[in-house]
Amino acid sequence: MTLTWTSKKFSDLTLPELYALLQLRTEVFIVEQNCPFQDIDGQDQAAYHLLGYAPQGQLAAYARLFDAGQCYEQVSIGRVVVAPAFRRFGLGRELMRQALAHCEQLFGAQPIKIGAQQYLTEFYQSFGFEQRGEMYLEDDIPHIYMLRP
Repeated sequence: MTLTWTSKKFSDLTLPELYALLQLRTEVFIVEQNCPFQDIDGQDQAAYHLLGYAPQGQLAAYARLFDAGQCYEQVSIGRVVVAPAFRRFGLGRELMRQALAHCEQLFGAQPIKIGAQQYLTEFYQSFGFEQRGEMYLEDDIPHIYMLRP
């Protein structure tokens, strides 16, 4: 499945785009993972929003991209998510390839730091990320910091 990709500053998002990305994040990070937390965290305004649209126009994949100094000292990627209806097509890998490419395009070639759910360690390692530090709990979900030098 081929998606159409775009990245936009918060102020450039349309209301339907904002609604779709918030709906997707709620569907997966709050409802599916049964994890009540404050998803709207005041960081969306500083992020670029990477949106992957299916041919029919649905938001199939999404991530937030931050320049160095906004979230961490390094460039960072967060809220990495593929819509449940679009899983099993390899879109998680395509989303990460796009996120890395967009980060380099937007911010230049720099190290990238993520706070990854621990069960996805091998997935992120396949993109050159290395574990940094010990496991920590974020909203009762095991996470680890990872860095792509």
